[in-house]
Amino acid sequence: MVKPVQSTEPGTPHLHRSVGFYGLMFVSLGSIIGSGWLLGALKAAKVAGPASLLSWVLTAVIMATLALVHAELGAAYPMAGGTARFPALAYGVLGGFAGGWVAWLQAVALAPVEVEASLQYLDNITWVKQHLNLLHTGGETLTASGFAWASLLMLVFTVINLVGVKLLSESNSATVIWKVAVPVLTVVVLLSLRFHPGNFTAGGGFAPSGAHGVFAALPVGVVFALQGFEQAVQLGGESRNPQKDISRAIITAMVIGTIVYLLLEIAFIGSLDPASIAKNWDNPITQGSFGPYATLATLAGAGWLAYILYADAFVSPAGTGLLYLGTSSRLSYAMGKERVLPKQLGKLSVRGVPVWAILLSFVVGEIMFLPFPSWQDLVEVITSATALMYAFAPVSMIALRKRDPERTRPYRAPAGHVLAPAGFVAANLIIYWTGFEITWKIMIAIVVGFVLFLIARATTKPADRLPVDWKAVTWVPVWLGGMVLIAWLGRYGDGGELKALPEWWDLVVVIVFSLVVFYWAVSLAVSTDKVRAAIERETEELVAHG
Repeated sequence: MVKPVQSTEPGTPHLHRSVGFYGLMFVSLGSIIGSGWLLGALKAAKVAGPASLLSWVLTAVIMATLALVHAELGAAYPMAGGTARFPALAYGVLGGFAGGWVAWLQAVALAPVEVEASLQYLDNITWVKQHLNLLHTGGETLTASGFAWASLLMLVFTVINLVGVKLLSESNSATVIWKVAVPVLTVVVLLSLRFHPGNFTAGGGFAPSGAHGVFAALPVGVVFALQGFEQAVQLGGESRNPQKDISRAIITAMVIGTIVYLLLEIAFIGSLDPASIAKNWDNPITQGSFGPYATLATLAGAGWLAYILYADAFVSPAGTGLLYLGTSSRLSYAMGKERVLPKQLGKLSVRGVPVWAILLSFVVGEIMFLPFPSWQDLVEVITSATALMYAFAPVSMIALRKRDPERTRPYRAPAGHVLAPAGFVAANLIIYWTGFEITWKIMIAIVVGFVLFLIARATTKPADRLPVDWKAVTWVPVWLGGMVLIAWLGRYGDGGELKALPEWWDLVVVIVFSLVVFYWAVSLAVSTDKVRAAIERETEELVAHG
């Protein structure tokens, strides 16, 4: 296994291995339960009706598959910014950059999105609306005052991250207890005071939009809500006992998150006013659309719960934003160490904190506050980027099993040779269901990243450049280009799709294409000697106390 190296020089900057099992588990669970729990049920129900329950079950299965893959990789290769490092081990420096770049795009966007969600929720409070002037008319974009408050929140997140990962995990642990308790309380109150069993067959039956609606609901908030389990992996370089704790933390967080979200969807559908969904599910809540549970609580006669929900509407997104600012900095730190981004990002302070990487996340997060079309559009962009990030893990797992077979794997994913290709297929299906309009924009961002990679490489001393194995990554542009083409020909999304592929056959096309790419990619992985050399280089650089 990758062993931490004891520092031989007192005061040498190093990542502090101070986070235990509960800290890791709370980091993943805190990332899973954010603004998604307050919005996911409404968005999914509008698309799929009561069958949105199936959307949550399907997403849980997909995420569990990918979580098991990450659990094996995280335990066998405990490194900071793991999602950027795993493809680097299997496919060299450019493969690592490709995986790390999409992971960074996803993570760095989430902190400001969650902060903006917090402010949008708070704007539902009359006093806040009248005195703080957070949002422009229409309630989507920040005013100058809103930008100032959002910047203050980002600054607080930055300070906590700069102090160190131990404070990050400890402050998060307290927040997560609240973040889990409030949804559970909401479920109990709504089920006991306001539950209409007939709602599950109203407005066109259980599945008014058929299977298409079940699949289309995934990118509008369901996947976004359940993502985040990999955050324990990102802190692998700071875990006290990574071989034992990372896999347990990921799996535990996924189980808790899935149960909470399923119960929330049941409570949401059952608590709706039957008159609002008698004909269709286009507008299941006529008021408070950005705070649906608070509206339902008020209608149920539990106004006290509405106040708790508005408080949680700040705590949950803000807590998740805090985590993602920290983990996005670990990803840029990892890429800085690999010299695929400026090497300053790979430097640590004497406290063992990637200062420049954290500051970069803060600056980019501030830029992200510029007006976006809607929270929903941002969710779909982040969902697509997340699926791309997840897709690198199954390929890397099998490639590393073949190229690094003697490594101790404290946790071994069950039926890995079936689980891994299934995970890759599942990630590609999420990308497809997001639609062409979103997919092509993500691909443009990846091209921009490749340009930055070339610039960083051109401005790095030749002695500091790691060699690029171009053959090992030839599958990546074919895979990405193929997914854009399939999305263009497909049936999902709201703009640009030709709908040329028949229903169900479109899914067959995605599955077959994904499997061909998966096995081709595994065959292209770098040699065993190169994998071991990369691991040895990582071992030499990873200075930590044991």
